[in-house]
Parts: sequence; C-alpha cells; structure tokens
Amino acid sequence: MARDKGNNKKLTGRLLDWFDREGRSLPWRTKARRDPYKVWLAEIMLQQTTVMAVIPYFEKFLELYPNVKTLARAPLEEVLKNWAGLGYYARGRNLHKCANIVANDLAGQFPEKEEQLLTLPGIGPYTAAAIAALAFGQPATVVDGNVERVMARLFAVPVPLPGAKSRLHDLAASLTPDDRPGDYAEALMDLGAAVCTPNAPDCPHCPLSGFCRAFKQGLQDTLPRRDKRKARPTRHGVVFWLEDKGRVLVRRRPEKGLLGGMLELPSTPWREGQKQSFHSHAPLDIQWTPVSGEVRHTFTHFHLRLTILTGQGHVKGGSWLKKDQLLAAGFPTVMNKVIARVLETRS
Repeated sequence: MARDKGNNKKLTGRLLDWFDREGRSLPWRTKARRDPYKVWLAEIMLQQTTVMAVIPYFEKFLELYPNVKTLARAPLEEVLKNWAGLGYYARGRNLHKCANIVANDLAGQFPEKEEQLLTLPGIGPYTAAAIAALAFGQPATVVDGNVERVMARLFAVPVPLPGAKSRLHDLAASLTPDDRPGDYAEALMDLGAAVCTPNAPDCPHCPLSGFCRAFKQGLQDTLPRRDKRKARPTRHGVVFWLEDKGRVLVRRRPEKGLLGGMLELPSTPWREGQKQSFHSHAPLDIQWTPVSGEVRHTFTHFHLRLTILTGQGHVKGGSWLKKDQLLAAGFPTVMNKVIARVLETRS
C-alpha cells in the first residue's frame, strides 16, 4: 500500500528539491508556464525514442514549424521527410493530423484535460497525462519506463512487468502532488534516467533512498522484474535498385501499416523464411545483379534482412529520383541503409 499523506509530502518535497538542483536542461523545458505546442511536439517525438536522438529533430521542427498552425499548413510529405530518422512513422502522420485538428477545429489551442487530449490523433494515456501535467499544471499521473522502475524499487513490487503496470501506475498516482505536478513528473523521469538507472543504480546519491524499500532490502539490482521476452523473428526481403539515365525508381508505401506513407525502393514483401521468389515482385523482367552482403535492420517486433538486386531499365509512369537526391529525399532509415550500401559499391 502507498504511504500516508504526510510521508508522501516529504518524499515529493525531497524529490522536487533534487530536481531544482539536478534536473536536466532540455530545449522543451522552461521555468515559466510551458508552451503546450512545444510540450506536445516533444512528447510525440519522445515516444520510443531517446532524449539525445530527439533534441536535434525537436530544434529543427521548431525552426521550420514554430507553432501548430505552421505545422498544420505544411504538406504531409514535407513533414514526413523531416521526420525521417526518428522511426515509428505513424507518429509523424498523426502529428500532422493532430496539428490540423488543433489549428483548424480548436482555434490553435490544445485541450487542457486528459480526457479531451485523448480524443486527438497520436495521443495515448501517457502522452495525454504528460501534456496535461507539463503544459497545464493538471495533477495527472505520468508514467513511462523510468517512472515504472522508480516505483517498482520504491515500493519493492515483486510482480514482473508488464503484469505490474497497473499496480505501478496506481502507486505513482498515490504520490502525484497537486502542487507542481509537471515538475514532479519530470523529476521522476530524470531520477530514473540519471540515478535509478536499469543497471547499477546510484543509491547513495538518490534523494529517495531513505524512502526506498528495495534499497533497504538490498533488492534494487533485481527490480523491476520482467517476464521473459519472446525472441524477435527474422524476416527477409529483396530490394530492387532499378536505374535509368542516372535516376532510380522509387515508390511510396501505403498510408496504413509499417513505414506508412514513406518513400522506398521497390521490394518484395518482408516475410519469415529464407527463400521466396522475387520475380513476381520485380519492377521489370530483366537480368538482375546481386549486391554482395545484405542490409540488416531491427524494428520493434522483428529483425529484417534485405538482399539488394540492381538492374538497368525503364518503367513508364514510375517515380524516379536522381542518385544524388536519394539520401536527402526523406527515406526511412532502413532504405537509407540500402541506398548507402549500393552507392558504396559504386564509389
């Protein structure tokens, strides 16, 4: 069970004092009331992406789209091009869709309440709570992986993840203060990132060590516990580099699904199993030449191995890009790997 309110107040006060001294300096944080647009943009980018990877993208987007209305006016294709490299491209599509709703239907104002934020594209429970707390000072409970780890240790929760998620959220909610809830949420996340780390937590320098049951019981290195993850399967595919007069054939993926709406080189479906016929998927019935080696990439749920075939020819009505335009065209990372591999073999 959670501690009494008096003890909770001491805990949150200790954490906020630490945050005021040690909190990370990040471009979307300000001491004054925070811009909901910047909070929303950062939180969408931070979904399943590290802080250090997000910072340059966040700064680039602010330069290109300083507010929600400029983002909404930008063509989706341009936004996805600038998103390229962040991964999880459905987030980029939902970012643009959400910007249009806020700009055109909500007079450019983000809702303040979690339940209202949840109606917007790309905003789930975590992101809604984060925007409500960080941008609007609502006492919302913000729980990411860092917060789950802190709660599991603070209360010595033996139930493994992901089964413990609901319990850890309830514990975090029991501590969420009415005063400075946004700072408190960020303090917990910073604590998990810098002190209560997955491996070798720095308990002697933790402001909450005096409250932590795992530390008192010597369990900090074993919590949180996790169920064994299933091994990622490996899928295979063939990518076609069709060249004609210095241009390369490209296409756009379907809007729905993995890498939706992104540019790619034509390829076979990506399937498990080593052998599949590529002929029915080739853009032309010609003699194809394999590129040595293969391109490897890992998505959230599977590993991918791609074989590259090159050839010369023309397809009427196809989309073509000059070779020197490819790496700047906004392909997803896996396709940039393919392009770089082919260009390396021809340099």
